[in-house]
Amino acid sequence: MSEEHAPTSPKTPSAVAGYECIKSYLKVLDNSPGVYRMLDAQNRVLYVGKARALKKRVSSYAKPTGHTPRIARMISETASMMFLTTKTETEALLLEQNLIKQLKPKFNVLLRDDKSFPNILVTKAHDFPQIKKHRGAKREKGDYYGPFASAGAVNRTLNQLQRAFLLRDCTDSNFESRTRPCLQYQIKRCSGPCVGHISKDDYARLVADAERFLKGQSTHVQEQLADQMTQASEAMEFERAAALRDRIRALTQVQSAQGINPQTVKEADVIALHLEHGQACVQVFFIRANQNWGNRDFYPKTANAAEAEILEAFLGQFYQDKEPPRQIILSHAIEDPDLMAAALTEKANRKVTLLNPLRGEKHELVTSALRNARESLARKMSETANQAKLLKGLADALDLPEPPTRIEVYDNSHIQGTNAVGAMIAAGPDGFLKSQYRKFNIQGPDLTPGDDFGMMKEVLTRRFKRLLKEDPDRENDMWPDLLLIDGGAGQVSAVRQIMRDLGVEDIAMVGVAKGVDRDAGKEEFHRTGRAPMALRHNDPVLYFVQRLRDEAHRFAIGTHRAKRAKSAMKNPLDEIEGIGPKRKKALLAHFGSAKAVARANLADLKAVEGVSEAMAQTVYDHFHTGA
Repeated sequence: MSEEHAPTSPKTPSAVAGYECIKSYLKVLDNSPGVYRMLDAQNRVLYVGKARALKKRVSSYAKPTGHTPRIARMISETASMMFLTTKTETEALLLEQNLIKQLKPKFNVLLRDDKSFPNILVTKAHDFPQIKKHRGAKREKGDYYGPFASAGAVNRTLNQLQRAFLLRDCTDSNFESRTRPCLQYQIKRCSGPCVGHISKDDYARLVADAERFLKGQSTHVQEQLADQMTQASEAMEFERAAALRDRIRALTQVQSAQGINPQTVKEADVIALHLEHGQACVQVFFIRANQNWGNRDFYPKTANAAEAEILEAFLGQFYQDKEPPRQIILSHAIEDPDLMAAALTEKANRKVTLLNPLRGEKHELVTSALRNARESLARKMSETANQAKLLKGLADALDLPEPPTRIEVYDNSHIQGTNAVGAMIAAGPDGFLKSQYRKFNIQGPDLTPGDDFGMMKEVLTRRFKRLLKEDPDRENDMWPDLLLIDGGAGQVSAVRQIMRDLGVEDIAMVGVAKGVDRDAGKEEFHRTGRAPMALRHNDPVLYFVQRLRDEAHRFAIGTHRAKRAKSAMKNPLDEIEGIGPKRKKALLAHFGSAKAVARANLADLKAVEGVSEAMAQTVYDHFHTGA
């Protein structure tokens, strides 16, 4: 259990700043392990660090010379410090990474993209298990295989696994309500368990084969299928033999798509760092069951730290909410590998080993990951340079004081006011910030259907009220410095009033109207108190604004369609208390559709097998009360 050290309150900082301020804490510190925080004069956290011995570590900052430029600048801005003592250095490391993720200090290395990775889930709570993509907490009963680097990698693998093993991907409720096989069965990607085309035991064998393949026992599975194909061919069961041949081909396609399939590495993450001109790319390869399940690149904020520090910080933050594999293969040695291994072992409740190989297959994996990291960083730096030019051009065109670091674009989508949603996208020097996109279900009870002004007001009010609550001093990078509004002078004036009512009047905003004939390339830009302006037809800045607007429109339309599809998929029977999957299936089988159930009279409802008189009355009342 950690406890806060006595002289830590930032409310009473030392009268001096810099190394003299740091030195003043030495007399009250001991050499306990723990975590320290450096704060500036406004009590903003500059840096979070861990220490095996707090007094020894802090004393290294309490001298005027011998520091790198980054550390010297950090020391010069330090006006107070805070300390948390821990029982062990391992606990200090875990606490340090929690605080870094929570506080995002400007002198720490920060992992900016840390969303969870998808897995393949084979459910086990049903007689006929489902195979599907899963992301997030592993609460559902079943076996999980992963992680995969991206949704695309999972989808490709699932597609081929369905061809090879014919496992269902439908939901349990859909499974229970089916009365005839679906399209997946027709195109030979499912064995049709929902309508009894395969027995429970035969389906269980398919599940076992799929799980063996996901565990890396692919050779055994393919040999089995090859033997079955030969037997079918010899028995002149040519249709069955052809189906088995197609399944073998599907498995081969999975393996060939994976590219790297190491023989000596069963389970590992291969992590390689390339650092150039203060920018870094970390490439992660996911090796599971001797198969490559994809790779992903990350671009941490380096704060001009050295490679060993960047890689160590990356490991701590990356595995904070992810289960580490048994081996982590690194391109560079980190400063304290034993401590990191101990912390990851404690987190995983099993041994985790860190390796920095110099030869063999593991070294070849690192070399491949390093090449990917170098190429990815080169592309990223090129894109960033182009983005910086576009942002400067946008600032010049719109008379902004400096290039914007965060642009937010808003759009609404609905059909005659139904399933209305608002959408916000964000962009900056690194391009589109997709992890920071936001969608808003329009909830205003007083809104007139199709009232675009009212919808925009609700979206902006919710967005900026939250910002004002969570970050009133604008210390993080979530506040925009430019708003792009889809519309002309009327929309800009309305948005300006909304922002004025919220007390936020210092954010630039520009309305982008379609212009003459609503043609792309003839857009007009509207700003408060100024005449409309336009950019020349082939101006790169105009294309940039068009991309921003189109991305906001794409995101809004996609969000609206998803909401509309969810609404359309709702079955009226799901809203009736006491109607479970079996009764629902019986009603649909008897009447053919939910609409026919709604029109049925009480006598017909009572005639359905498995529906009691009381339940028939409940169903009838649900559709006819108040009609």
